[in-house]
Amino acid sequence: MRVLGLTGGVGMGKTAAAELLGHLGFPVVDTDVLARQVVQPGQPALTQIHTAFGPDVVGPDGALRREELARRVFADPPQRRLLESIVHPRIRALWQAQVDRWRNEGRAAAIVVIPLLFETDAAGEVDATICVACSAHTQLVRLRDRGWTPEEIQQRIQAQWPIEQKMRKADYVVWNEAGLEVLGTQLQRILADWPRANPAAECRPLASLS
Repeated sequence: MRVLGLTGGVGMGKTAAAELLGHLGFPVVDTDVLARQVVQPGQPALTQIHTAFGPDVVGPDGALRREELARRVFADPPQRRLLESIVHPRIRALWQAQVDRWRNEGRAAAIVVIPLLFETDAAGEVDATICVACSAHTQLVRLRDRGWTPEEIQQRIQAQWPIEQKMRKADYVVWNEAGLEVLGTQLQRILADWPRANPAAECRPLASLS
């Protein structure tokens, strides 16, 4: 089985690309989803976070106060690295286990969405990488639409490698400025260059997305 790592800058369209690949028949595991799972009440990571960052990051219901934790760690790189040391190993173990299950099922290929793929040295664990990118202006507009302040936007962008660096490291780059149809066309061209990985029997035409 071949594994494709999907990455890109914050707000640049990783989720849209992953949904398109899933529509084409690829099994997809998104580490952003796993990141939420590992900090659910009762999970060891949440206990460690409570110990490391104090009671203010956990609500009365025992759930992580994600916005409060984000406010603290994105303003303080050492605290962000501490949080990453708690959650990243658990996230990696989960996506690796999922890939192993798909491999045992005889799948031809799988997609792993990892925002910090290069920053966490995970690129060596996949067979090829795609970076989803867009212009700085488009990124800013999309992140503003999330309701983030200029300070929050800057902090999150600075928490990742510059997109130009990610693009240089990636095997493939898709430019996400012109909508789903154009994004899908670029992804299909990449798959055509990725021999024996495309689960053609399960594919549906992208036109059905409209």
